[in-house]
Amino acid sequence: MTPGLPSEATPPVADWRDAMPSNRHRYSYAFLDEGAKREIRRKMLKAVAIPGCQVGFGSREMPIARGWGTGGLQLTLALIGPDDVLKVIDQGADDSVNAVNIKKFVQRVTDVPLTTDTAAATLIQTRHRIPESPLGPHQLLVFQVPIPEPLRLVEPSERKTRRMHAEADYSRMWLYLYEDIVKFNEITVGARYPVIVNRRYLMDPSPIPRWDVPKLNRGEALFLFCAGREKRIYAVPPHTEVTPLSFEDFAFRVEDFHGRRCERCGAGHSFLDEVVDDESGRRTYSCSDTAFCDQRSRQNRQGSR
Repeated sequence: MTPGLPSEATPPVADWRDAMPSNRHRYSYAFLDEGAKREIRRKMLKAVAIPGCQVGFGSREMPIARGWGTGGLQLTLALIGPDDVLKVIDQGADDSVNAVNIKKFVQRVTDVPLTTDTAAATLIQTRHRIPESPLGPHQLLVFQVPIPEPLRLVEPSERKTRRMHAEADYSRMWLYLYEDIVKFNEITVGARYPVIVNRRYLMDPSPIPRWDVPKLNRGEALFLFCAGREKRIYAVPPHTEVTPLSFEDFAFRVEDFHGRRCERCGAGHSFLDEVVDDESGRRTYSCSDTAFCDQRSRQNRQGSR
């Protein structure tokens, strides 16, 4: 046989991809090695046992850049199994670039089915939103977290914030909110609104809007948070009390969408995104949760028949 030429007994390859080994032979199941998965699961169990407490872990290098969801992706890969159904959303949307790329990668290394239906998913990875549809006890919601430390607003030193958490000394955060009221006659914190978990730990709920904060309180699903760049995991177990910081005369309140409705499905009880037409300047609103909006639109069409 001439060197460099295929043997006559070897059938020709129609496409170079056909000659590549299958994905399951190129990667460990779910990409991470078993030792990494065990370490992440152990730290996850500790976080569940101490709700709201940040637990350090050995964050691995992932095939995406830090800051693009490496923490949430590691939790997803450590938890996912062949019987799971995966849903990934980015600020409520199933079809954003970040969500689509993460779904493609996870499916490539696990072969799990994907869905956009919130009720059908067993594992949901999210960035900056909690789905509008209620979550059940069989579901896990994994948050991508950029900054896990809520006290970073008032204290840059990590050593000092660790001590403040240990002593439950959150007076500086209360003072920060009070000064906000003095300056603006309102608490202006929107996303990342600080909450107390299980009457003990101050927690950053990731950059979800205020609209989603009440969904954390005594929910039925397990909420898991992970910051890959900061190497921190924390959790809110089912039926756990989550209370946003507020004063008696300045109570916590969510965004007000009174009188506004989704242009597509007509919903007036969901978190709405403002859409401005560049040419006409016309302002309309649409549901941030695209799956919720699609479901309502289908119901509206069926009801009109």
